[in-house]
Amino acid sequence: MKILAIESSCDETAVAVVEDGRKILSDAIASQVELHKIYGGVVPEIASRKHIEAIYGLADQALSQAQVTRKQIDAVAVTYAPGLIGAVLVGVNFAKAAAFSMGVPLVPVHHIRGHIAANYLAYPELEPPFLCLVVSGGHTLIVDVKDYTDMEILGGTRDDAAGECFDKVARVLGMPYPGGAALDRMARTGDPEKYVLPIPKLSGNPLDLSFSGLKTAALNLIHNAEQKGEAIDVPSLCAGFSQTVSRMLVPRVMQALEQTGYQKLAIAGGVAANSKIRADFQAATKEKGIALYTPPLSLCGDNGAMIGAQGYYEYLAGNLADQTLNAYATKSIEGETL
Repeated sequence: MKILAIESSCDETAVAVVEDGRKILSDAIASQVELHKIYGGVVPEIASRKHIEAIYGLADQALSQAQVTRKQIDAVAVTYAPGLIGAVLVGVNFAKAAAFSMGVPLVPVHHIRGHIAANYLAYPELEPPFLCLVVSGGHTLIVDVKDYTDMEILGGTRDDAAGECFDKVARVLGMPYPGGAALDRMARTGDPEKYVLPIPKLSGNPLDLSFSGLKTAALNLIHNAEQKGEAIDVPSLCAGFSQTVSRMLVPRVMQALEQTGYQKLAIAGGVAANSKIRADFQAATKEKGIALYTPPLSLCGDNGAMIGAQGYYEYLAGNLADQTLNAYATKSIEGETL
């Protein structure tokens, strides 16, 4: 089964063709990074307009690269939530038109479910149930993937997402957008123990996280040094920040593995590309004999292939939409698709 998949939830326009949820036939992406870099972050209105400009040509490019015709497409999958509402609407409306014109089913896909499904493309042998840590610019979730379309959130951030904090600290340090990647590169030459950063203690769910205090502490450290005319050891601050985020994530995820009894852990989302977080999870899972699945860097960020992968399983589950499909800025991955 060949699915034309569309992703436009933020600043990447992406269209892919995926076969049977596991094989990437094409994955075309139009990045807006250079455009938003001058603003230090994504400008929603500009992102939406650029999606409109790029999406039709990108779909033709994806079909051409996959060497398939429109008549060979069996379904159209699209990110319908969550994301920047204007950006998501562009993809949803294009997908509705494409599905209608080709006479094929329309499959709505939750963006975070798509990130989880990126692991199916990298690891054909991976099947639920397993635990997945989703860490991206807008989300930090510990998810019990009971089945391809049955998921439960075991824990998550109560305030800022980890990726958001990486980007904010990087921006204040003068690093180019996207800041998380630049911060990770800088951290590799620093001393992670030079600066002491706080790890918050939360009441209630032991698997929940909070990153706002860490972000504030790092920003205060930077601003105080600037006010006193003191130099910041930027690589060491970056290393310490990355290490602190990792020290917050790893114990909770390992606790969730023990709680569920799973022997498989997947990591997904843009922050899954962070070298410190990857290394610490590799060490922790190796010690416990847990199988670790980390997608290649090309599948950590937003892409159309992950939407095609999850779209295949949503299709098999009968989670289809009609021409009334709408876009949503926020939506849980639990429960019904629509």
